[in-house]
Amino acid sequence: MHERDWKSYSISQIFDIRSGRRLESRNRKYGRRPFIGALDNSNGIAGFTADKNSSLDNNVLGVNYNGNGVCLGFYHPYECIFSDDVKRFHVKNNKGNEFIYLFLKVAIQQQKSKFGYLYKFNATRMARQAIMLPSVNGGEPDFTFMEIFGMSITLQLLLKQLAYLEKMPA
Repeated sequence: MHERDWKSYSISQIFDIRSGRRLESRNRKYGRRPFIGALDNSNGIAGFTADKNSSLDNNVLGVNYNGNGVCLGFYHPYECIFSDDVKRFHVKNNKGNEFIYLFLKVAIQQQKSKFGYLYKFNATRMARQAIMLPSVNGGEPDFTFMEIFGMSITLQLLLKQLAYLEKMPA
């Protein structure tokens, strides 16, 4: 890869941050829509529901600020609703896609060691938390680089899987 300029950005410079909404288990109606909770596994999916509320979203990075997976994020291209322990991150000034969101997820996740039970990743800390990102000449985040980098990693993984499958007996 070519040398890149990297710059520190606060999370609020990169994302519009929106809240999830509380949905208690006893009031949840079973359905097919993913319900995203503050988990550290299963892409954050805590269950499935037929409910709709103001947290209904898609093409978004859900970032835990509470619970087991504090500071972890999961990309959700599909329609889902979010618990109040998860913030919804939408890239500003860019539609964002799988590759950009996954790149940004890793940048955010690198801050995980700073936060814990006594020092929560709350809304104020979240907004001002700095992350390092590639930048272009004007100092704007280089979303094109992020996307191409994500595509190249995906291609490498697919090629490894293909090589493995080709070695399997028929």
